[in-house]
Amino acid sequence: MFTLAEVASLSDIQPTYRILKPWWDVFMDYLAVVMLMVAIFAGTMQLTKDQVVCLPVLQSTVNPKVQPDTAGKADFTTVETTTGQEEASMRTVSFGAPTVIPDILSRATTSSQYQPTESDQELKKEQKDSSGRKTNLDFQQYVFINQMCYHLALPWYSKYFPYLVLIHTIILIVSSNFWFKYPKTCSKIEHFVSILGKCFESPWTTKALSETACEDSEENKQRLTGAQSLPKYVSTSSDEGSPSASTPMITKSGFKFSADKPMIEIPSVTILDKKDGEQAKALFEKVRKFRAHVEDSDLIYKLYVGQTVIKTVKFIFILCYTANFVNTISFEHICNPKVEHLIGYTQFECTHNMAYMLKKLLISYISLICVYGFICLYTLFWLFRIPLKEYSFEKVREESSFSDIPDVKNDFAFLLHMVDQYDQLYSKRFGVFLSEVSENKLRGISLNHEWTYEKLRQHVSRNAQDKQELHLFMLSGVPDAVFDLTDLDVLKLELIPEAKITAKISQMTNLQELHLYHCPAKVEQTAFSFLRDHLRCLHVKFTDVAEIPAWVYLLKTLRELYLIGNLNSENNKMIGLESLRELRHLKILHVKSNLTKIPPNITDVAPHLTKLVIHNDGTKLVVLNSLKKMTNVAELELQNCELERIPHAIFSLSNLQELDLKSNSIRTIEEIISFQHLKRLTCLKLWHNKIVSIPSSITHVKNLESLYLSNNKLETLPAAVFSLQKLRCLDVSYNSIAVIPVEIGLLQNLQHFHITGNKVDVLPKQLFKCVKLRTLSLGQNCITSIPDKVSQLLQLTYLELKGNCLDRLPATLGQCQLLRKSGLVVEDHLFDTLPSEVKEVLNQDTGIPFANGI
Repeated sequence: MFTLAEVASLSDIQPTYRILKPWWDVFMDYLAVVMLMVAIFAGTMQLTKDQVVCLPVLQSTVNPKVQPDTAGKADFTTVETTTGQEEASMRTVSFGAPTVIPDILSRATTSSQYQPTESDQELKKEQKDSSGRKTNLDFQQYVFINQMCYHLALPWYSKYFPYLVLIHTIILIVSSNFWFKYPKTCSKIEHFVSILGKCFESPWTTKALSETACEDSEENKQRLTGAQSLPKYVSTSSDEGSPSASTPMITKSGFKFSADKPMIEIPSVTILDKKDGEQAKALFEKVRKFRAHVEDSDLIYKLYVGQTVIKTVKFIFILCYTANFVNTISFEHICNPKVEHLIGYTQFECTHNMAYMLKKLLISYISLICVYGFICLYTLFWLFRIPLKEYSFEKVREESSFSDIPDVKNDFAFLLHMVDQYDQLYSKRFGVFLSEVSENKLRGISLNHEWTYEKLRQHVSRNAQDKQELHLFMLSGVPDAVFDLTDLDVLKLELIPEAKITAKISQMTNLQELHLYHCPAKVEQTAFSFLRDHLRCLHVKFTDVAEIPAWVYLLKTLRELYLIGNLNSENNKMIGLESLRELRHLKILHVKSNLTKIPPNITDVAPHLTKLVIHNDGTKLVVLNSLKKMTNVAELELQNCELERIPHAIFSLSNLQELDLKSNSIRTIEEIISFQHLKRLTCLKLWHNKIVSIPSSITHVKNLESLYLSNNKLETLPAAVFSLQKLRCLDVSYNSIAVIPVEIGLLQNLQHFHITGNKVDVLPKQLFKCVKLRTLSLGQNCITSIPDKVSQLLQLTYLELKGNCLDRLPATLGQCQLLRKSGLVVEDHLFDTLPSEVKEVLNQDTGIPFANGI
């Protein structure tokens, strides 16, 4: 036997799940408890009092004044009494001690011969005086009949009604709470309830919502007072949203900085406790992962709908069959036990002593089931009235500054709809942790707490141009203290997806160069105005062209723009860049991408460009007609563009001074004769190609000063190369050249000669007539000796001889006045062959011991 409390515990769930129990589920739980009480009460009554009482039914009506027939029947007396004016009659049966007649059988056979005696006359007199009709049934026989008729005559519903109620109620309770127990849903629900509770109690939630309220009130106050007083509370991070396609910069929703007014320092809000901040960060990550995990299915929604449908079907089923059996519970029942051979009677009339109570309980149960069913129908109406697999935070977005809270779907949306039935404040506070703006605010507070001015100052360094440079890598944002480094020249921001440049950047008057590597930075209005007027050089590295900030195209004073990323014309609709027309002062454009044609948008700034660099990472550049419009380009680099010939469009660039076609697939340069039209061309770089020979027409490029042909397939150097009298730099390293022509002596202006990595074995004496040589690279050849005439190279500062077949160095190296040991690249043992006085000369002005020939 179990108690009511034990049965009621079947409907109990964890207290934390109450937020997922709408009013109808709570009401149905209470109804289920009442039905349990009905079942247990009825069951208890049946166990203690349930029985039937039966009396035999006579075959014919007997006059109570007449002596009953004595054919083997026991005496049975029926008395009919009337009291007053009552019309009803009551039949009573008296169970007296039966008269025992030992010789009843012998007297029955001789009844016709029986002569009444004095004792018989007295017995008849007593029977006439007594009331009722006697039978021959004793107490045990009545008990037997009662038990037998309980099972035969009493309808099954009267006997099992309490147990059916118990079973139905347990099924309804299980159906109401199955989604809390099913393994594939309970884990998600437990996780959701846990996160929801933490989000509700998190100090960051209260702070974020209170800041929103403060911002709204301060905004209204400033609108009325004309911003005469400062806001009491402002966020330490920007409150702006993402810029639209038509608005390239961010407009701050709160207090605005003006370029015409001095910048006002605003006291920051109290910083969160470090522990609270870390917990809030962890919550953002948990919410993000939970959303990704739950939004991919709608199992919880389907399960809840399924169990509601089951409860509704159960209600209909119970109502239908219960209505048929409600009338079977009655007081009177006719019983035919078929034990006449034992009792002597064929039919009994029985009464059920629990009929009245059971009927009342059944009516109560039907009433409860009807109420339960109507609630189930309402639940189904609610489930299908609105799309519960979609949830909008529109109201939260309207009431707060977190306009980026996304709408959710599937099981995530359904759980939030259920929470709203408990208290809408939960979803409002939960939405704070779905907002990237909110997360960025939290990161900003933590970031400013960690990256102080002193720490940032320690990371400032000087670059190759002797400029002060700060490189910030993989931070959650840009610390506010960065803008206090007023003497900074170069700012590099890398992998900072939520970088925001505030108005305080106007303090950095020395800033002229900005690097944004995978960092689509957003700027405030005043900050943009400052960058537009002061920024000179901008580097943008991105994965997709959409990551390029829109405000980049409006920097009117920008002079150098470096774009590194995917600009494939097929994926981004002809590069997809916004018009560069506004960049009126742009002089240098560097594009490292995978273009198939030079984008037409570049022609917007073509008249102003003086340098164009395209590094194509191996993608073949086919269409180059746009180059003809760049009449003022002085430097052109087309590297790794899979060019097989020198593009004809280049010959139209009359102002071209330097051409770099590095890392292409050029095999022949016969078109070089057309370079005679490029009167200003002084530098030609054809290195890292597949060129096998140099045409004699190169003599027409008379103004050429630098020629780079390294890493090709040259085997000889034609004499035409040495007719270029203005040539100052010649680089033919890493080819297959075996002989240096004696005509090299004609290059009197040659200052840099590189022939490393060839097959040269002899150095012509004419080489040392190039007395202006400052750099001579002869390494990795087959040279066996260095002529003494090397002493004629008085301006020589760098001499590479490593990787040859030398056995000694000429002592005349000491006469090369500008040559030092740091500029002499030879093996250690060769350096040791030099006289000591020569070593002393080479070691002048250096205290570094010689190592590895460097």
